[in-house]
Amino acid sequence: MTLRGSRVPRSTTDQRLLEGREPAGWVHSDPWRVMRIQAEFVEGFGGLAELGPAISVFGSARTRPGHPTYALAEEVGAALVGAGFAVITGGGPGAMEGANKGATEAGGTSVGLGIELPMESGLNAYANLGINFRYFFVRKTMFVKYAEGFVVLPGGVGTLDELFEALTLIQTGKITNFPIILMGATFWGPLLDWLRHTLMAEGMLSPGDLDLLRVTDDVAEAVAWIVAAQEERRGSGFSATS
Repeated sequence: MTLRGSRVPRSTTDQRLLEGREPAGWVHSDPWRVMRIQAEFVEGFGGLAELGPAISVFGSARTRPGHPTYALAEEVGAALVGAGFAVITGGGPGAMEGANKGATEAGGTSVGLGIELPMESGLNAYANLGINFRYFFVRKTMFVKYAEGFVVLPGGVGTLDELFEALTLIQTGKITNFPIILMGATFWGPLLDWLRHTLMAEGMLSPGDLDLLRVTDDVAEAVAWIVAAQEERRGSGFSATS
């Protein structure tokens, strides 16, 4: 399931599953799909079971080397390794590549969890442990199950998807002692203002919901928050792979 430099598919497995435009023969093909999904879970669990403490890092695939956010991603990756964590990313280009690069060059475990997409192909060169998935929901499980927190760099729709999904899991008690760090006060400030002055003002958020997010421009501060949460988590008897 590990792919590097593979061809870009014209359609993806997820697309074919979700569009649902198949003839009545679906009753024969869907059981095989279930087995493929099961196989992806088994592959992911097997590949990451001995990973140890890790943090998932998200950010835009469109961030180019030389951009300040790419440099920030490298710094985050290296700092997490220095604090004893592996780094997990989506394995793509941009900020993901930066975080993988920082982790690898710091001598740490640098994980890339790729996804079959029509616009991307293979994993970046800095992921020294790579698994490629066909199904988004299987991959998303790995980001949470094998991480002790998220660091979220500036990004687009995919980054927001991971951010709000994790926030929902924390809000509903599905995961606990799980820090979410937003890197970049200027970038994330308008979103937090909207959450506070629109959603919270309308009663659509509880008063403490925004306290689940921490914002900083300081990598050392972000890592210190993560380490503190890790200690609290271990003190309460939970582990990332429970």
